[in-house]
Amino acid sequence: MASKIATANRLDDGRVVYLDRHGRWLNTMAQARIANDEAAAADLDAKARLGEVANLVVGAYLIEVEGQPLRPTQLRERIRAEGPTVQRELNRAPAAMAAE
Repeated sequence: MASKIATANRLDDGRVVYLDRHGRWLNTMAQARIANDEAAAADLDAKARLGEVANLVVGAYLIEVEGQPLRPTQLRERIRAEGPTVQRELNRAPAAMAAE
């Protein structure tokens, strides 16, 4: 199974966020909780959906990632992680500089 992390959009500002090991939704995937097997993925998905129940995020789902630093395997998720492909001033700061 490919490694997976949970992503969603934060309700208060619409930003793309990633679930960490402590149940926090962060702006970068660097500290995201990683599921490496089916049981861990099911648990991660359940934890992500709790964020929807608590009205913290909307549209929570799992995405496949690879490498270190983490990088989504799908183009759509890379665009969500890095920002728009036009109007470069709207793009996110590099992960090391992004504010949580």
